[in-house]
Amino acid sequence: QVQLVESGGGSVQAGDSLRLSCADSGRTFSMYAMAWYRQAPGKERDFVAVINWSSGGTYYADSVKGRFTISRDNAKTTVYLQMNSLKPEDTAVYYCAARDTLLLRNYYTDPSKYKYWGQGTQVTVSS
Repeated sequence: QVQLVESGGGSVQAGDSLRLSCADSGRTFSMYAMAWYRQAPGKERDFVAVINWSSGGTYYADSVKGRFTISRDNAKTTVYLQMNSLKPEDTAVYYCAARDTLLLRNYYTDPSKYKYWGQGTQVTVSS
């Protein structure tokens, strides 16, 4: 059974860095794509970044491009989100999502296309 478990969240100052991790603790499925989303209080869940598991291709939301980097460790079945130059507006609960079947690029940012979700990890950035 797939179980996505996020870690690495915390409270930091603006300009600091954090690295989030998401591991499939069940180690049971072959991923096609893994993504990060975030949800701030009172707002919708927003796409952050996605990585194609086999090719390593990545895609980012404009709001994080150049500051965040998504990467994967095939052996550990883990995806990372390196977040640099954090801003107060990055404050949110960050969720890991995964899909084990083909996902066309046009749908990378659509949360309904991801079958598996983690419980989320809180990131708080103060000014």
